[in-house]
Amino acid sequence: MSGVKNVTLSSTTPAGIAEVAGEGAPLVLPARPEPVYLHRSNTALIVVDMQNAYASVGGYVDSAGFDISGAQGVIAKVGEAVRAARAAGICVVYLQNGWDSDYVEAGGPGSPNWYKSNALKTMRKYPELQGRFLAKGGWDYQIVDELTPQPGDIVVPKPRYSGFFNSALDSTLRARGVRNLVFTGIATNVCVESTLRDAFHLEYFGVMLEDATHELGGEQIQASTVYNVESFFGWVSTVEHFISSVTAN
Repeated sequence: MSGVKNVTLSSTTPAGIAEVAGEGAPLVLPARPEPVYLHRSNTALIVVDMQNAYASVGGYVDSAGFDISGAQGVIAKVGEAVRAARAAGICVVYLQNGWDSDYVEAGGPGSPNWYKSNALKTMRKYPELQGRFLAKGGWDYQIVDELTPQPGDIVVPKPRYSGFFNSALDSTLRARGVRNLVFTGIATNVCVESTLRDAFHLEYFGVMLEDATHELGGEQIQASTVYNVESFFGWVSTVEHFISSVTAN
């Protein structure tokens, strides 16, 4: 885990939607730069790409040479948030990144993804790995065992960094009246930030739980995304604050 600092939370009026028809008083999530109103009915916990590819030894990220030493701690923190959300009746949505076994969905040489995806680049560099990374149905694609989705959870496949691109995420959330998204997962600076940015543009209130995310690139990278979210696209909080808020009466 990296990038989590002791900070003073704002005491100003919360951001977000204070009243929801048929709901009681809102929950208040301590966050930066100000607290955020949540209602159980209009909030979803988003679990971004907690797959073997990103969090397990031998997965694509590890094989591509990135440091995943903080991933186990993040798995535990995400698990805490998931259990609290389920107990509170908050929707849990898993995003799962990858492509068909022939990699048609990855785009080919006509797509920037072909050049920028480290999974695809690693397989081209080491042909013996071809077909191993992020192929649907494979071990690399699977959600880590510690976070296996449970009945009632929603799993949304996605073919690019943002969970909103060419996926059913937006319609799935809107059909349930969700307006608040609480983000966890890997990688902080890639798929988490990309999805949160798109959420902002689609009029969702996005909160990132900084201790339940893991970066690719080091602590400075984590800090950069925390800064971007807090300053421009959403709010930043912690698992402890999320749990205390959603378990409040």
